[in-house]
Amino acid sequence: MSDMRTVTVNVGQHSYPVFVGPGSRDLLRNVIPAHTRRVAVVTQDGIPSSLLPGLDGLDVTVHRIGNGEQHKSMSTVESLCRAFSRDGMTRNDLVIGVGGGMVTDVAGFTAASYHRGIPVMHVATSLLGMVDASIGGKTGVNIPEGKNLIGAFWQPSAVACEMDALATLPERESRCGMGEMAKYHFIAREDLASLDLASRIARSVEIKARIVEADEREGGERALLNYGHTMGHAIETLTGYSIAHGEAVSLGLLFAAHLGRELGRIDDARVDEHYRVVHGVYGLAMPVPGGLGIDALIEEMGRDKKALSSLTFVLDSADGLQVVQDVPRAAVERAYAAFTDRNP
Repeated sequence: MSDMRTVTVNVGQHSYPVFVGPGSRDLLRNVIPAHTRRVAVVTQDGIPSSLLPGLDGLDVTVHRIGNGEQHKSMSTVESLCRAFSRDGMTRNDLVIGVGGGMVTDVAGFTAASYHRGIPVMHVATSLLGMVDASIGGKTGVNIPEGKNLIGAFWQPSAVACEMDALATLPERESRCGMGEMAKYHFIAREDLASLDLASRIARSVEIKARIVEADEREGGERALLNYGHTMGHAIETLTGYSIAHGEAVSLGLLFAAHLGRELGRIDDARVDEHYRVVHGVYGLAMPVPGGLGIDALIEEMGRDKKALSSLTFVLDSADGLQVVQDVPRAAVERAYAAFTDRNP
């Protein structure tokens, strides 16, 4: 596998490999602990069985969860935990999530919860899963009040970014990943689009890995990975997840640019650069979904996990991205007006 790339994530008391390339799923077998006897594979209908890793010699059960954000829920986690118990899963066994970001989130949170934590690995089959969801140990499920409000930090033991899966990826899933890649463009201030896709994925993983290593539990720098997500998550929730996550994040990136301009942190040229990257480089031009009132958006953004006591956003500046607290409501309203005028 000469075209395979490996990125190492060093966190806490252990490190783990992220394999990027075609056939990377089969590299997981080499890093499964010798004491493992049972493997619970969590996946979905529509994920080809050919993308499951080779697990010869192990007792493997396959658990398929529903498609759609409504299945990213505590009831799904309970169903999986009960199935694991019936199958006799112990702390010496292993969960493997095979799928996109929803699967890796659910599989990771279930593994963190069952027996107070059992090992988990991931085979990321979507672009979003490869560059974001499967890396870094943030797991979570939704409740009606918001996205990912219940979760845990639980690092995987290994991740395979299975590029064989990308050839058949629906356009909606590709757009999900492109929104997250656009975010890395602004975090690193690098022209990631100049790289081939495998190198771009590996570089995105490296950027996230270095941030996670410095701040595993989001006490500081890791919050920068939420650039565009405060508004993005609010849009997702208020539209009933009818638009793709990456599309919502792309809108959130542009809103954040307008808010940064409103607060005097960046100039008009930097706002234009956001549009060039999001619309031109990553092809994510789209209107703001109709019916989103500013009052409802502000209420939803107030529930964001970064918001400890006030409206809080990750915003751009001449010195890079920074977490900004106590953002005035009036500034948010003016920025939203400018944002919707430019994205009718």
